[in-house]
Amino acid sequence: MNKYEMMFIVKATMEESSVKAAAENVKKLAESLKAKVDSFKEMGQKKLAYPIKKEISGYYYVMTMTASKETIKEVNRKMSIDENVIRHLIIKLDEE
Repeated sequence: MNKYEMMFIVKATMEESSVKAAAENVKKLAESLKAKVDSFKEMGQKKLAYPIKKEISGYYYVMTMTASKETIKEVNRKMSIDENVIRHLIIKLDEE
C-alpha cells in the first residue's frame, strides 16, 4: 500500500450543496474501493487559468489516501467518467 495525493476540481456552475455532495461522493468512491482516506481538504473556489469543458472557475479539493495500485487505477477510471469533476490528478507521495 502506498500513499497518494489527489487534487480534483468540481464544477462551479452547480449549487453549493451539489458541489459539496459531489466532493463527498469522490471521498466515498475512494473508501468504497478500499482506500484509506487520510485527509480531505477544501481549497475553495478559484478561477481557472483557461476554460476547461466550458467552465471558467471551479472548487478545488485535495485528498490524501493510502491505497493499492489497482485501487488507484480504478479511482482514476471512475473520476474520468464523473461529469461533475472537470479535472483531477493523482500523484504518488514519496515514502519518508
